[in-house]
Amino acid sequence: MTAIREVIDLDCTPDEVYAYITDPSHLPEWQLSAVSAELLDAGPVHPGSRVRVTRRIGNREIPMTVEYDELDPPHSWDLHGVDGPVRPRSHGEIEPLDDGRRSRLTIDIDFEGHGVGKLLVPLVVRPQVRKELPRDEQLLKDRLERPTD
Repeated sequence: MTAIREVIDLDCTPDEVYAYITDPSHLPEWQLSAVSAELLDAGPVHPGSRVRVTRRIGNREIPMTVEYDELDPPHSWDLHGVDGPVRPRSHGEIEPLDDGRRSRLTIDIDFEGHGVGKLLVPLVVRPQVRKELPRDEQLLKDRLERPTD
């Protein structure tokens, strides 16, 4: 069962949405809890690529590593956490709208706690993400739809 699901329509092509959202360097631009993100592997993101993400959870900054499981441009991606006390499992899908001129983005995310994360997930992480994810998607929408100069 998915803990959290959010859907948003974007005035961008699926290719534009996919390219932006799967580029780890953009995470801190549109995810409020992301302090930093660094691709740990050379080259473009591919299945097996790992990303070191530092997130603000409550009052703490917690580093974690996530790994891409599947990438199906420009349709979907899956990733999961491989270390840290809070390990996400996320699936994203992009559906074309209006003959591919627009997109519908769906993000499903759940968390597994390890050690102190077993307490953090139900008490802090899930409530924070439920509140934050709609705002994250609005930030993403603002970033992708703003006119270029």
